[in-house]
Amino acid sequence: MHKQAREAFNNSFTEKKYEDFVESLSSAFPGQLDFRVAETPVFVPKELKEKIIRASDHIIATLTSPDFRTKTDRAVPSNQHVPGENAHTSFLAIDYAICRNAAGELVPQLIELQGFPSIFGYQAFLSESFREFFDVPGNFRYLFGAASLDEYVSKLKALILGDEEPEHVILLEIFPEKQKTRIDFAVTQQMLGIQPLCYTALIREGRQLFYEKDGRRIQVKRIYNRLIFDDLFTYPDLQTSYHFTDDVDVQWVGHPNWFFRISKFAMPFLNGEFVPETRFLSDYKDGFPADLQNYVLKPLFSFAGSGVQLYITKKDLEAIPDPENYILQRKVAYEPVIQAPDGLVKCEIRMMYGWPDDAEKPELLISLSRLSRGEMIGVRYNKDFTWVGGSASFFEY
Repeated sequence: MHKQAREAFNNSFTEKKYEDFVESLSSAFPGQLDFRVAETPVFVPKELKEKIIRASDHIIATLTSPDFRTKTDRAVPSNQHVPGENAHTSFLAIDYAICRNAAGELVPQLIELQGFPSIFGYQAFLSESFREFFDVPGNFRYLFGAASLDEYVSKLKALILGDEEPEHVILLEIFPEKQKTRIDFAVTQQMLGIQPLCYTALIREGRQLFYEKDGRRIQVKRIYNRLIFDDLFTYPDLQTSYHFTDDVDVQWVGHPNWFFRISKFAMPFLNGEFVPETRFLSDYKDGFPADLQNYVLKPLFSFAGSGVQLYITKKDLEAIPDPENYILQRKVAYEPVIQAPDGLVKCEIRMMYGWPDDAEKPELLISLSRLSRGEMIGVRYNKDFTWVGGSASFFEY
């Protein structure tokens, strides 16, 4: 998107460099890289960076409003409510499509947001690796609020470990060794010293949780939560001594309830020039929009793009038995803005925040980007393409 940085990168790009780059990621964490890495980072010019940050600040003002928790109580399903909810989320991720407005300027448009941790460890590792293998101009940075990787890691440690020793803090998932994001678990373990642990390995004794390692039983005092209920439901026959909804003596870093509160459910409460019109389907009392071809239907309680309908009719909407559990969102037109050797590529940028319990608002730490040539950003829309996949973002200063 930054013309000079893009031209310099493309002119110096070779397939050999890219192959060596990806091989370095794989060899650093053998068997862990399980998704496509794009050939290029995204170079974000200052003007667009400022619009993205302004858009996020406006969204955060809504999330920190006194009535936000009351408005989102319905978001947490009663059978999935976890005790011990923090006053606010520990993490925030805001996804923007990069579009072009009527004046021809590049602008962000909100796609989704989540009160759930993203791949904080891997993104730092990836961004550092891009700098190692490719020429990234010195006035472009990938970190916010930290002058170095060491300072960034210190912030993550303060947020995730708190005052506990690493062995008393776990990264919780279901079968972490099978997850697509497992390279992030490995990087996080290396950075912070915390163990990725499967939900099935937790041992409950009264109100306390433990896990076993090297013949020792170790108490879990903090949980860096990467587990969502949707994944648990795919394993209905699990036999465990701990259940996600049990009331236990642990501190949550990324409490499960905030995953529901700050999600598609929150989007109808947001507005502004960078937020596409979004309403609960049940709010259309006087009829649906006449131009439904310009809207996308999204179920509230499904994830990773599941159930999203790009093409809908009035008949489709009228047939939905629980319209309160769907949103209708005006489509945004991704602008192909990344110049690849064989054409232009679409881009989405996720801004990633940490939010300590005692802080007034979240702090922007890092970002990620995803490149696409398909209708949507996901993997299944980008098979057999190059210059697509997960990547890093470098912002002009």
